[in-house]
Amino acid sequence: MPVGQEKTIDVDKLLKNKLKSVSIGSLEDAISKVVSEMVGEDYKCTIGEVKYTLFSGADFHVKIELTYNPEQ
Repeated sequence: MPVGQEKTIDVDKLLKNKLKSVSIGSLEDAISKVVSEMVGEDYKCTIGEVKYTLFSGADFHVKIELTYNPEQ
């Protein structure tokens, strides 16, 4: 970057937390799918206590459990 040209930070972009528009159910399904594919067993995911942070982030508790399916 040339001298005298500083990169500007888009504050509006930082303050608009797009994670708030993501469905918690969709996140649970996606995490369940990835874990199940990695392990080779059917797992379910539960997300709780979602707290959105000021700068486009989120803190939450993730619980992963083996799904019991007697047909397998």
